[in-house]
Amino acid sequence: MCGIIGIVGNREVAPLLVDALKRLEYRGYDSAGVATIKDGKLDRRRAEGKLANLDRKLGEEPLAGHVGIGHTRWATHGAPTEANAHPHFCNGVAVVHNGIIENFAPLRAELMAKGATFYSQTDTEVVAQLLSAYRQEGLAPREAMQKALGRFEGAYALAVLFEDQPDMILGARSGPPLAVGHGQGEMFLGSDAIALAPFTDEITYLEDGDWVVIKRDLLEIHDRTGKLVERRRQKSQGAAYVVDKGNHRHFMEKEIYEQAEVVSHTLAHYIDFAEGRVKFESSLIDFANLDRLAMSACGTAYYAGLVGKYWFERFARLPVEIDVASEFRYREMPLTGRMAALFISQSGETADTLASLRYCRDHKLTIGAVVNVRESTIARESDAVFPTLAGPEIGVASTKAFTCQLSVLAALAMIAGRARGTLSAEDESKMVRALVEAPRLFNQVLTAIQPQIEMLSRELSRFKDVLYLGRGTSFPLALEGALKLKEISYIHAEGYAAGELKHGPIALIDETMPVIVIAPHDRHFEKTVSNMQEVAARGGRIILITDETGAAATTLETMATIVLPVVDEIVAPILYALPVQLIAYHTAVFMGTDVDQPRNLAKSVTVE
Repeated sequence: MCGIIGIVGNREVAPLLVDALKRLEYRGYDSAGVATIKDGKLDRRRAEGKLANLDRKLGEEPLAGHVGIGHTRWATHGAPTEANAHPHFCNGVAVVHNGIIENFAPLRAELMAKGATFYSQTDTEVVAQLLSAYRQEGLAPREAMQKALGRFEGAYALAVLFEDQPDMILGARSGPPLAVGHGQGEMFLGSDAIALAPFTDEITYLEDGDWVVIKRDLLEIHDRTGKLVERRRQKSQGAAYVVDKGNHRHFMEKEIYEQAEVVSHTLAHYIDFAEGRVKFESSLIDFANLDRLAMSACGTAYYAGLVGKYWFERFARLPVEIDVASEFRYREMPLTGRMAALFISQSGETADTLASLRYCRDHKLTIGAVVNVRESTIARESDAVFPTLAGPEIGVASTKAFTCQLSVLAALAMIAGRARGTLSAEDESKMVRALVEAPRLFNQVLTAIQPQIEMLSRELSRFKDVLYLGRGTSFPLALEGALKLKEISYIHAEGYAAGELKHGPIALIDETMPVIVIAPHDRHFEKTVSNMQEVAARGGRIILITDETGAAATTLETMATIVLPVVDEIVAPILYALPVQLIAYHTAVFMGTDVDQPRNLAKSVTVE
């Protein structure tokens, strides 16, 4: 969610803060602000909407100062207005905050009873007010910080300026990520390595409960008890990330077209192409002796996990319990010693997924993580890390991260099948050969179907509702297609298992309801065609996504038939992600929505 940047520098920092915030735009936001200290006085500029509005304000009213903090806000408490934008001030204290202070209401009431006046609707303002109150009681900044942190419940990453300490920033982490960047005579604080990349590639990640003091030549880290601690300083890959759309209109389009390359990199990490077998094995997860595998994730990553469930159960005969992370730990699934848990997250910071991971860790399960950021919290707290190699994904609607997650899960299912003796060497070799062809097919498919989908999407943009159907691994793709369409075009869409059509959704079918059917010519095809017949009989407008064999096998009239190559079943979910992504993308473009940063959404959801 929100982005944080802080700089204790030796030059004017306001332009640097804004540039760093631009690198955090992918996280999602609806307002922004920066604050600096100059000549012993705090000052700030805030604006609702995009960073261009803040840039404009700074052009009209520049901010001076070599120390400052900045923030992009995704609203949780209070509307996205300038008054609710960060930084929040109170009597010489400035605060930016990512997360939710869950007990803000009683804290606010307590402070108001003592005479405090609040100027925003946010939970964050209680942080500034409480720190100010402790300072007025005579506590030094470090003491005030330690005492205030003991009062907060919930999730937070904080950066704090004190007007009477003009060469220092305090930070704290409990949940959402926060990292310190080491410079030459400068120090930095940021939500992730991408924000810090222009300044340094030397990073120290704070652990949960840590709070930190940074000056130009000082790094002081305390744990939640206040004890001084050391955390590892490491090289970050963030400096290598170039956040640039290139020749594409949007980051989402760029990332769709990058999939051939990044899936190739991911597969190369797990597959020995010469030997025709999967090569990445972790002795920390003993698939051969598992009774069950628990899996959890959120959003698109959850749909990748649903596809993985089909694969693990079919190829490894390993039962999988999967649930969305926000529900996973609350249903109190029985966990045993012969289980392992696998969590999927693009950012590696997803709050619900991390909470579920910790629930499983508390029950002594071995933890595996499929993540795109190896330095992330989920990766650091897992026993075995299975990286995706998608690179930074800026568009909020996940594309290349999804297909890379599928590629990793396919490899893991094959590893599990081999370990459990349920996947023969011949079948493994066949599946590897099929996966190796996927990157080439990506480019072929994108070239072939893009013009057709662009024309189709112009027509789709006129409808208010769309239904997606699929069977087998195409069912999670139907869910993913509906999610993509609704999150960036704002058209209402739902995904269903095709066999569930007659158990309710068929009531919606008429000539105003496009039905997108994902149906490769596999063992489920004939059943899916029967469901298509039910749609056609009620005047529904069918958009069929199938392969050459499937297109030849059906005579039903369609609004459009999108034809892909015939591929192995393990490749189909990865390849068929392309048309559902393109349909959502081009529909959103025609509707004029903000494709990369859709309303109300954040890239990395770091609060529950």
